[in-house]
Amino acid sequence: MGPFSHILAGFSLGNRHRHELRQLLDHTPANAAILELDPTVMQLSGIKALALDFDGVLAHHGAPVPLPEAVSWMKQCEAVFGGNMIFILSNKPTEERRQWFADNFPAMRFISGVRKKPYPDGLNKTGELAGVPLSSVMMVDDRLLTGCLAALAAGAIPCYIRHPYVSFNHRPAAELCFSILRTLERGFVKMLTLS
Repeated sequence: MGPFSHILAGFSLGNRHRHELRQLLDHTPANAAILELDPTVMQLSGIKALALDFDGVLAHHGAPVPLPEAVSWMKQCEAVFGGNMIFILSNKPTEERRQWFADNFPAMRFISGVRKKPYPDGLNKTGELAGVPLSSVMMVDDRLLTGCLAALAAGAIPCYIRHPYVSFNHRPAAELCFSILRTLERGFVKMLTLS
């Protein structure tokens, strides 16, 4: 499988789930960020496990560790769901990040050894490890055509972070690239649902 197969899968799966993606886009406020997500409300709505992307969701792109406010939010989530029901599902699971979680949130697990999002493999593994149906797993991601699409393909709940963490001071080229990519994704979803 080539290095860009997940991109091609994104377009193919995106077309298949275009209406769900459009609904997600249309119903997500522009300021949607993780700090707006109340773990108790999520649990009351039937969510039993969380799959969290890292870049954009817990920190700016390429950061080695989550931002302090994301750490506080994860502590709230841990208190509600239990650390063993929270998973990190990132297309860039670096060893530095793994070690930080092992030191600070040892019950939370990285999902690895699976195809990258938007393939649903990581969420399927999340459901298996959590021992819950995928319909009760929420995937929190800042990308429509990776994590959110993987959630739709797996039958999990997508949570679109439309206001991701960004730092042009740390990695300006990468942040510009991902900002453009997020904009293109939104345009692509809108274009697919014109008819």
